[in-house]
This record gives sequence, structure tokens and C-alpha cells, in this order.
Amino acid sequence: MSTTFKLNGRDVTVAGPDDSPLLWAIRDEIGLTGTKFGCGIGGCGACTVHLNGDAVRSCVTPLSAIAGQSVVTIEGLDPKGVHPLQTAWVEAQAPQCGYCQSGQIMQAAALLKSTPNPTDEQINEAMNGNLCRCMSYVRIRKAIKLAAAKTAGVKA
Repeated sequence: MSTTFKLNGRDVTVAGPDDSPLLWAIRDEIGLTGTKFGCGIGGCGACTVHLNGDAVRSCVTPLSAIAGQSVVTIEGLDPKGVHPLQTAWVEAQAPQCGYCQSGQIMQAAALLKSTPNPTDEQINEAMNGNLCRCMSYVRIRKAIKLAAAKTAGVKA
């Protein structure tokens, strides 16, 4: 079987059973490795991508759910790596080991799309379920606030 969808703005077709996870198509068939495998049950957020603009866990999203849809990975968030969240992540020194960070950034991007100037509580709620073994949550929150301020054109 094959599934055709838009990935980071271009049409792609991948082979595999309808129940195969999107994560494996992204990593193994297409070769984009920014989206990480963490838990395999949608509980850690390392595999977060956008499906039609909404954050989803690609490890539990079957290929059958994405046919004809639009998927964006960390590589497609900003091909030059200068999305406000990406630059804020560096400025705030958010990552330690970095393994979870692409999922964190993709979840944060969905948050800022729906809530351009989130409170700490809104950030905590939206980011709940994106786990960081290094416990850099304070810096992640700071980076989200920096990105929100950059987007709004104000100083954080």
C-alpha cells in the first residue's frame, strides 16, 4: 500500500501498511531524523509533528490518518532554522541533551499559533505530555515566552 500526503510543503508518497506509524515513514522512508522516537505510545512528545497545523504524536498516528493531509516536521518549521521558537531556544539555552527538543518546539509552535501570548499556566497545560529527562522545563517556558515576545515585536 502507499499513502500520499504533503510533507513540509511538498507532495510525498510512502509505502507501508495503513496502520504503520507516521513516525517510521518520516524517519525511515523519507530520511528526516529530527522527529524522534521516544516511548512509542504517544506519551512523551518526542515525536510531535503538525498535522494540518495541530500538534500530534507521530508514533501513534497511522498512515491512514494522513492521506491527503499536510504534515510539518521540525525540518519544515523553518528550513533556515530561524523560526522565532528556534532562535529563542538557543537564546534561552533551553536544551541540555536535546533529544526531546524538536517535539517540544513543535508543541510550542502549535501553542503560539492558537495562543500568541500565553501565560505560564497556558504554557504548562499545552506542554504537559512533552517530557524532558533533563528537566529543562523552566528554560523551555522562558524560550516560549521569548518567541511570543519576538513574534509580537516586544521585548520579553
